[in-house]
Amino acid sequence: MYNEVCKKYLSLLRLLVQGSFAVFCLWVGYRFYRFFTWATVGGDYVSRPPAVEAFLPVGALVSLKKLILTGEFDRLHPAGLTIFIAALVIALLFRKGFCGWICPVGFIFNLQEILVSRFRRLLHPPKWLDYPLLSLKYLLLAFFLYLIGWKMNIKAIEGFMRSPYNLMVDAKMLLFFLHPSLTALAVIGFIFLVSFLLRNFWCRYLCPYGGLLGLLAFLSPLQIRREHSLCIDCKKCESACTQSLRVAQKSVILDPECVGCLECVAACPISGCLNLSLLGRKKVSLIWLPLAVILTFLLFYLVAGWSGYWQTNIPDELFKRIYTLAIRQMR
Repeated sequence: MYNEVCKKYLSLLRLLVQGSFAVFCLWVGYRFYRFFTWATVGGDYVSRPPAVEAFLPVGALVSLKKLILTGEFDRLHPAGLTIFIAALVIALLFRKGFCGWICPVGFIFNLQEILVSRFRRLLHPPKWLDYPLLSLKYLLLAFFLYLIGWKMNIKAIEGFMRSPYNLMVDAKMLLFFLHPSLTALAVIGFIFLVSFLLRNFWCRYLCPYGGLLGLLAFLSPLQIRREHSLCIDCKKCESACTQSLRVAQKSVILDPECVGCLECVAACPISGCLNLSLLGRKKVSLIWLPLAVILTFLLFYLVAGWSGYWQTNIPDELFKRIYTLAIRQMR
């Protein structure tokens, strides 16, 4: 009975959780804009929000390699590294729960899908097109892993981390959104337009971050299992799946594209047909997955703040100089 209640409100819960993180990201963006304005043109001082570093995953990957090689935690963008590690740990333990329950970009495309689905059905490309498209994000991931994980030695890593680019990368990100080029607008517009036709185009085919989390999710002890004897082949699970997976054709959902959103379980009309299971055996209440994802994420934040690995050690006066340089480079 408890699981049935969870199923009924699961979609709404996911929207609320993702929406809350999206609102938080907007607040962080506004705070960072205020800090950037103070640093470049003056005005009221607003402290730099460390969480803005969540949008610097490439730098976080470089920092992670340095942490592995030297044991030294990045003190320039520590929040970015903390959030990156948290997402990796969540993927290892709770599938791609970061994508399904936290990612604000995924929330935007979820809202787009809800809007579009009121007027038309989103398409799923045939296999001959789906597989090549799926390879795109893994090719991007392979490129970054080769460039950073294989080619960069400790000297190159330290050079990158001390470079003006790494120091001002958050400002460059802000300027990218404030003053996007025609090429950037065209690419973003293309992604949104295609997303009106193909379901979850960005998350399924282009996001290398999600590709990395999907590979780690293979090791997750949590699985979605289907009971053949109870299935009535209504395929409501497949209609609900945000990643267009063939849920009704599988006994266990181990696909790296599964984001752990549990929408398929919520949509199943037969009690006990689709279940969240631990290590392939023990059935787990649905509410535990989002709870575990959120609590793990918050635990990393609290530990980082308590241990001093959340706030950057870059002084505000240095930010003033490097942000002014970032503006000059755009002119």
